Amino acid sequence: MTYGGHFDPEVKKNRIKELEELMNSSNFWDDKKNSEEVLSELNQLKNKISNIEELKNNIESNLEIANMIKESNDLEMQEMISNDIDVLIEKLDNLELELLLNSPYDKCDCILEIHPGAGGTESCDWASMLYRMYTRWCEKNNKKIEMLDYQDGEEAGIKSVSFIIHGLNSYGYLKNEKGVHRLIRISPFDSNSRRHTSFASIDITPLYNNVEIDIEIKDSDIRVDTYCASGHGGQGVNTTPSAVRITHFPSKIVVTCQNERSQIRNKETCMNVLKNKLYQLEVERREKELKNIKGENTEINFGSQIRTYTMCPYTLVKDHRTNTENPNVDKVLDGDIDKFIYDNLKLGVR
Repeated sequence: MTYGGHFDPEVKKNRIKELEELMNSSNFWDDKKNSEEVLSELNQLKNKISNIEELKNNIESNLEIANMIKESNDLEMQEMISNDIDVLIEKLDNLELELLLNSPYDKCDCILEIHPGAGGTESCDWASMLYRMYTRWCEKNNKKIEMLDYQDGEEAGIKSVSFIIHGLNSYGYLKNEKGVHRLIRISPFDSNSRRHTSFASIDITPLYNNVEIDIEIKDSDIRVDTYCASGHGGQGVNTTPSAVRITHFPSKIVVTCQNERSQIRNKETCMNVLKNKLYQLEVERREKELKNIKGENTEINFGSQIRTYTMCPYTLVKDHRTNTENPNVDKVLDGDIDKFIYDNLKLGVR
């Protein structure tokens, strides 16, 4: 069996040799961060090679059996082979998805932010639905969530929310979720039961783990605001102004954190998030690999959406970049977005 493209194991085996040679150098352990990165990459590559070889053996084994029963009328054996092939196809899809995550920062954790667009309560409620969708996806994929900031809407839903998603390839999986998401439904807040269109934007920033971020932030370039934090549903977290908001004037980036009771720790978290965002901009400027992740802000309204979730007059979720569709809106909003993620990675949107 021959391979090509993402599935060429020889390229990965050569890289494994390079990394193992690095490990054998006398000063390898002198740089702790670098050694950890090398070990992490080495383990990932070895796992990928193992998965490729296992899949290869399973395919060859099933091909042999299939040839043996090709001319027979053994329906039971044919059904067994058919079931095995379905399992192999699923494994092949999962492997391809894993191998598509080959950009420099795909393996990183990420910061996910949700901001409702114009529309008041409707958009705030839509933002809360998206928040649930992504947290459910995290649960299903064994990703951990660390809340940074959560602001309730005035009447319902979410005014804004930002959180870190921890887990291998979190940024790689979710990077193409960035953009405007549109909802069309009969509003539960409209006494006349009219159809409404709501918008919310998703922003994804890689968390540059094990990367020394040398970004200078001048005191004159930022404004630090403090305020009393509030929990989900308006529950009080602290009666003192422990929550922190930092505004960076040159980039117009605003970061907030109210996760900790300590104002000092919240400020440290804010500064770390800000540095990651500024570093991201610098990476894009230098490498020109991504298209303005934090460039000009896309207006959160009609015509700018990347995906539409229609609940009335019919049910359909459609990604406007890949034309991927799923008529089961409830299932998608319960975190079943893998097909959209997979198709966007194949398309190479970013």
